[in-house]
Amino acid sequence: MRFFHLWGEPASERVRLALGFKRIDYELVVPDFEDDELFFELGVSRSAPVVLWDDGLVQTESLEIWREIEQRFPAPSLFDPLTDEQWQSIRDWRQAATRLLDRLYAPLRPAYLGVADDEGRLASYKASVQARFQVSLEELANDRYGLYAQLDGLTHFKALGAYVAQHGFYGPALSVADLLLVADLFPLQLLDGVSLPIDLMYYFERVQDRCGVNLRAGLVAE
Repeated sequence: MRFFHLWGEPASERVRLALGFKRIDYELVVPDFEDDELFFELGVSRSAPVVLWDDGLVQTESLEIWREIEQRFPAPSLFDPLTDEQWQSIRDWRQAATRLLDRLYAPLRPAYLGVADDEGRLASYKASVQARFQVSLEELANDRYGLYAQLDGLTHFKALGAYVAQHGFYGPALSVADLLLVADLFPLQLLDGVSLPIDLMYYFERVQDRCGVNLRAGLVAE
């Protein structure tokens, strides 16, 4: 299978964690988003993740990819450790947090390969941020403390850190809930002046180790 991945994009990282957890062999492709021919051949819009299975199936939504992975590689399960209530709770949180996370992520993309290492792409990215949020990349970066405080009020980082420190994972074993939380929250530690609870930092490492994935891969500074 081929996995089209974008560094620093949480949806892509969710899939990379799942593939690592299941120990699935794949070809990692970091696409050039100026390559119209590539996405035309795939039959999808410019986006990541994209998974091209060896039987020709193309998928672009991380949840759909997770379920396909689970169907094709059922053991160990990514869904069985969770109750329906736990999974719904995580999905409700993600829906409520989407706006805040998107605005917090935006200033972080230039920290990753594919944006900051190319002046043209950086300029294009800044223009896309301006068009999407109606504010500049610099204004979003300056608003990070207020956005983070709002996200903390929704997420309760300290309580979440204490919970996963006591239990190890969100459920009784590693599951899609952990992949979603870690992929979504890991980039926030890159925000200048923002400090996540140490228990969450250890949680990030625990999930990465279990999946055999380094979420710092792709950082320009690395």
